[in-house]
Amino acid sequence: MFETRGASRNPWKRPVVWIALIALLALACGSGDAPPPGDGDAAEVPKAAPAPPGPEPTSPEPVAQARTPDAVKGDAIYQTYCASCHGARGAGDGPVGKTLDPKPVKHDDGVYMNALTNDYLFQVIEEGGAAVGKSPLMAPWGGSLSEEQIWDVIAFVRSLATPPFDGSVP
Repeated sequence: MFETRGASRNPWKRPVVWIALIALLALACGSGDAPPPGDGDAAEVPKAAPAPPGPEPTSPEPVAQARTPDAVKGDAIYQTYCASCHGARGAGDGPVGKTLDPKPVKHDDGVYMNALTNDYLFQVIEEGGAAVGKSPLMAPWGGSLSEEQIWDVIAFVRSLATPPFDGSVP
């Protein structure tokens, strides 16, 4: 099945090399199911029961919070998922963001960011830019981040604004 003669001279002919390479690539890409490092011991927030049948609500319900959002945890998540486009301090100058058109939103622009509601920011992060009529280049992170993690990111993003955000994050 596999050639063993001369395989020691060319490591690419060894099946174990290919298996290791594929496993390494799978780990590097991630499955999207795992939380970011350091958050594995957080308790899962139970999902709410489905709403009884009836008319559709006219406005979205605010997303329930189980705890106060943590900007420090949000910073770590932001650096993992957001900084490549939005920059480490939210200036829209991340290495990937520099190549995008349209450019990523500058989270440090308080005039723009402070006018946005927390629920709007939650929706953009969870569902992506296309869900709110913005750039489809803004990925939906709801499949990778829990509700708590998204609120943590919002708390961190709010800390970047100049002038500072004077509201609170639920």
